Amino acid sequence: MDLGIKGRKAIVCASSQGLGKACAISLAREGCSVVINGRTENSLEDAAQEIKKLTGADVITVKADINTDEGRKSLIDACPDADILVNNNSGPAPGKIEDWDHAAWLSALESNLLAGALLIRAVLPGMQKRKFGRIVNITSAMVKSPAPEMGLSTAARAALSALSKSISKGVAADNVTLNNLLPFRIDTARQQFFAKRMADKDGISVDEARQRIAQTVAAKRMGSPEEFGEACAFLCSKQASFISGQNLQLDGGSYAGLI
Repeated sequence: MDLGIKGRKAIVCASSQGLGKACAISLAREGCSVVINGRTENSLEDAAQEIKKLTGADVITVKADINTDEGRKSLIDACPDADILVNNNSGPAPGKIEDWDHAAWLSALESNLLAGALLIRAVLPGMQKRKFGRIVNITSAMVKSPAPEMGLSTAARAALSALSKSISKGVAADNVTLNNLLPFRIDTARQQFFAKRMADKDGISVDEARQRIAQTVAAKRMGSPEEFGEACAFLCSKQASFISGQNLQLDGGSYAGLI
């Protein structure tokens, strides 16, 4: 299927690895030029070369911390007329309410609410003026089915989901959509972190921990970054212009709720 976004310009945050990179690759395959972002020069350049090799697309790298005004400005300066924005950022470590002091809350809100919110604020007027815009926030399955140890991440990401929903109705007539992707057990470095954490806690191998984690998924396997990236590309497509304000769960059928 031709998704109708060839020639569009995309900013993909935190895209030197993991889910962000998967989204950048899928958008590049559809003919988008992509601005990718990370904090480490070597991994960012490696990702750019990989995307170019796989897709032949134009790739611009921006080494920046999107939790800062300067970092966000660097991204916007690199692509001032973005048609697509994919918000993504690392989440806080798991913990308990007593672990999360004032500084921890501020850090989580800065990374998982304000960084995305301020980037949306920067790109939205241009998208409305050009009558095309696709904003996709990578949040978490925890937004709809929170786990006790993920409360800090869940609170901040749910706030971004709520903000996007509130904005979406006001810009739909301008062909601008805002949607959220909710990953669960996608096989990235984040899952390797959780497997290592389980292995250390339970005294098992990392491979056994990964198998246990996979068994928590209804599909009995982890999702692939490629599957995630393709879902992102579809939400950015011409065909998805009537989909906005939604939470798309990529969880292998694991969510227990109806709505």
